[in-house]
Amino acid sequence: MILVWLIVILMAGGVLAWISGKVNRALPRWIALGSVLAVFGMTLYQWLSNPIPVLDSAWLIQFNQPWIPQWGISFRLALDGLSLLMLLLTFFLGLLSVLISWREIQTKVAFFHFNLLWVLAGITGVFLTMDLFLFYFFWEVMLIPMYFLIGIWGHENRRYAAFKFFLFTQASGLLMLLAILGLYFIHGNQTGVYTFNYFELLNTTLAPEAARLLMFGFLAAFLVKLPVVPFHSWLPDAHSQAPTAGSVILAGLLLKTGAYGLLRFVLPLFPTATVEFAPWAMLLGVIGIIYGAMLAFSQTDLKRLVAYTSVSHMGFVILGVFAFNEWALQGVVMQMITHGLSTGALFIIAGFLYERLHTRDIQKMGGFWTMAPKMGVIALVFVMASLGLPGLGNFIAEFLTLVGSWQANNWLTVFATIGLVMATIYSLRIMQKIFFEGYKLEVSLPDLNAREMLIAIPMVVMILWLGLYPQPFLETAHPSIQEQLQTYTKPTSKPEELPLKPENMAHIEESKTEASPAKLEEAKPFPNLQIKTP
Repeated sequence: MILVWLIVILMAGGVLAWISGKVNRALPRWIALGSVLAVFGMTLYQWLSNPIPVLDSAWLIQFNQPWIPQWGISFRLALDGLSLLMLLLTFFLGLLSVLISWREIQTKVAFFHFNLLWVLAGITGVFLTMDLFLFYFFWEVMLIPMYFLIGIWGHENRRYAAFKFFLFTQASGLLMLLAILGLYFIHGNQTGVYTFNYFELLNTTLAPEAARLLMFGFLAAFLVKLPVVPFHSWLPDAHSQAPTAGSVILAGLLLKTGAYGLLRFVLPLFPTATVEFAPWAMLLGVIGIIYGAMLAFSQTDLKRLVAYTSVSHMGFVILGVFAFNEWALQGVVMQMITHGLSTGALFIIAGFLYERLHTRDIQKMGGFWTMAPKMGVIALVFVMASLGLPGLGNFIAEFLTLVGSWQANNWLTVFATIGLVMATIYSLRIMQKIFFEGYKLEVSLPDLNAREMLIAIPMVVMILWLGLYPQPFLETAHPSIQEQLQTYTKPTSKPEELPLKPENMAHIEESKTEASPAKLEEAKPFPNLQIKTP
């Protein structure tokens, strides 16, 4: 029941925070803080108490309760290493979001915390549910509160940004719903059992044309949410207009639901179609890396600049997901975590600056290093993380992704590395414009106070931990990634042949005289597929 409680505590806490606003103005903040602390503590205990590296199964906990059995809908939740890491990231950033909003949000405080907790509940449901109808339900649950967070507590152009965010994500989500229904009816026609159960739908046999159409339905939702160029235009507007907590949740969590959807649903459900689409997907990733970096360099609005860095960094996620090897997929998981921390921290710093200066224009800033040295040091750590400095978590993520993608496509990997150089340029520009150029504003800039240091220091510790000792996170994700890769290493029709793994290559060499070239090619659906352990 722990998986159910994670969602129930957040939803109940949101309702209680909303009601309590009539009693005391400060009470919703404490209720929200307590709710997120409770679920974070439960998830952290789950991580520390499970010997994940030695478990035989990738799944740690499963919960199943029939909901609408005549339609094959059940309340099915499951937790594995991948979703466990995503939940830890969700609740850690959720905790920081409550603390960030403590003084920033002064209007409709109770309703704000209701929306904040419900968007966290929706994200939690997305990471846990194994019923595709329920997955779509939680996909919508996290969308509507975020619309309110941007539209009510955002900046000057908030309504436009909120509508744009809603239209992009709602339209793409409806395409995913059509794909889910298509998979549901195809599976029902084949087996006579109509179900939304993820584990049963994995065994659905799809014609190539149907697999492509259904895959593109899922891709529409996940690529828009990630986002991938050219479906990215909602992101800079939403980021720049959202309150600080909204930007942190958008960059740190909502974008990760798109990456999670690719790993959990697109790759296992449509293995053949994804192999066909892989070169184009990797090309889109490289375009996003370079295009996002170019636009980030040209921005003067600090929050729009950081938003475009997200477009660039998420390009590495697409590049790694469609490389189909463990190096790349481990890099993708690390990128999801480290990007959530580093970009979330940059948005928090942008919020600190806006609270003090009431401007996001970096052309009007400068010389803050001597006035606010604590803020300067914190900003320097996360700017260096964003450009991929060794010793910080982003370097591990991008290194693993590039090593893995090299095995799949050499030339696209070469072009992707250009993004690292461009990241150095736009990251150093942030430090130069804000902290090192001549002082331009005639107002003083107070340094970080105790509450702000309480927010910043844990993020610094986490990004250093991920950069210096990432092994616990890699081991946690390893069983889930191995399960994903089994789809791409299925044996051929000969019973004596084994999956194409390095330890079985000798067996393949011995059987070359017995198997035809066509049979051997079937065993390797992606031209340069090699599965290696980092």
